[in-house]
Amino acid sequence: MRIEDLKPAPGSTKKTKRVGRGIGSGHGKTSCKGHKGQKARSGGTKGPAFEGGQMPLQRRIPKRGFKNRFTIEYAIVNLKDISKMEGTDIITAETLIEQGIIKDLKNGLKILGEGEIKRPLTIKAHAFSASAIAKIAAAGGKAEVA
Repeated sequence: MRIEDLKPAPGSTKKTKRVGRGIGSGHGKTSCKGHKGQKARSGGTKGPAFEGGQMPLQRRIPKRGFKNRFTIEYAIVNLKDISKMEGTDIITAETLIEQGIIKDLKNGLKILGEGEIKRPLTIKAHAFSASAIAKIAAAGGKAEVA
């Protein structure tokens, strides 16, 4: 058997519909479009949101506010939640997920300064609030931006 002997399984392929090639083809004259009307014209179909000239739904509904497409949404953790963690001196997003403090990292981790920490910790996150940096430094720890 050679490559030129291969052909598709019987019944798996159909002949293409050749329209507008004379009356004898069965698809001649109006080319399967019927007589006149919107769908018989060239470019005669309207888009999926077209409602027959009625004001489309997307234009009828009131629009309010503004959604910034470029905003960075952080997973937020306060210092009071970190102070409850025992056994680790280096805190990262992975350790917080393992402990169940955060479920979804979103676009990054931000540490906020609510609460106090008593022991020196090294915290690696994507962003810190000013009060969190001050409290971490006061406890003798380090705030590292990852």
